[in-house]
Amino acid sequence: MHDKYMNRCLELARLGLGTAAPNPIVGSVIVHQGKIIGEGYHKKSGEAHAEVNAINSVKNPRLLKESTLYVNLEPCAHFGKTPPCSKLIVEKKIPKVVIGCIDTFAKVAGKGIEMLKAGGCDVTTGILEKESRELNKRFFTFHEKKRPYIILKWAQSQDGFIDKIRNDKNDKAVWITNQPAKMLVHKWRSEEAAIMIGTNTAKLDNPQLNVREWTGENPIRIVIDKELRLNNNLHVFDNSTQTIVFTDKQKQAKSKTEYVQIDFNKDILNQIFNELYIREIQSLIIEGGEILLNSVIDSGLWDEARVFTGNKQFGKGINAPKINNTVVSKEMIGDSELKIIINQGN
Repeated sequence: MHDKYMNRCLELARLGLGTAAPNPIVGSVIVHQGKIIGEGYHKKSGEAHAEVNAINSVKNPRLLKESTLYVNLEPCAHFGKTPPCSKLIVEKKIPKVVIGCIDTFAKVAGKGIEMLKAGGCDVTTGILEKESRELNKRFFTFHEKKRPYIILKWAQSQDGFIDKIRNDKNDKAVWITNQPAKMLVHKWRSEEAAIMIGTNTAKLDNPQLNVREWTGENPIRIVIDKELRLNNNLHVFDNSTQTIVFTDKQKQAKSKTEYVQIDFNKDILNQIFNELYIREIQSLIIEGGEILLNSVIDSGLWDEARVFTGNKQFGKGINAPKINNTVVSKEMIGDSELKIIINQGN
């Protein structure tokens, strides 16, 4: 039965994807005599954690002393923006706690479990552990690897090109996929902290990089523009969304657009990812062109690739990146195939 209730925790936790960051996404259920009497999830950083919301949802608090609390991630033991959940669970005299996986974040890392056991709780761990870690892959990657969780995304033609060769600024971008795929991409954007493109993509495609086809928060826009040669009339400079431009020039911030100076003679990607780590940006979608995508693939500093293959053929054009890692899933989105590839060697 543990798996059943932990699966419900995972379902609840997913509701916080895109809003809970930089905190992990967490769901919790409280079970009394085989019946769920309370549920909750962590909605937003700074607000109540999943365990608190679950406890507060129980209509008859007296039942807590005879119940089991399930949660997909170890309850916190430190005072952050909110009090420690482990302390509250002990105070409410909840006798049993079932945990999906241990929190490797240094301020927790087993301390929550210690606090629960010291308070007399019977603690079970490792229930759907793999699924629990997978759910918080962004949080774990950020804290364990000291960089964001990095998702590569591109669309390619049936004959393996991501674009036609466009030399003229009036050459329009070619739409390779379809409307359902576009909506899915905007949903993905709402789930991640930031989105990055290179200079050529900004110049040729003039993307907005927002979630206009979905409901949710726009990701922080990241643009690489070494020489600051991009036109200020581009969508990425419209100050509608927080935007960070990485450049080797100095320039004053303007409204929501900030300029960060880095050394382009050194490892560019590590400098960018380190700056994002400092800013607590836990996840990043890279929707760049050939140069940016291949440079990230060559660096090995990526975690997941989401690759669409449309039904068009170009005959010639700009070659799509090549990845030899494991394809973990395939599905059709309208007339386009979507492959999810994981960097297992990372």
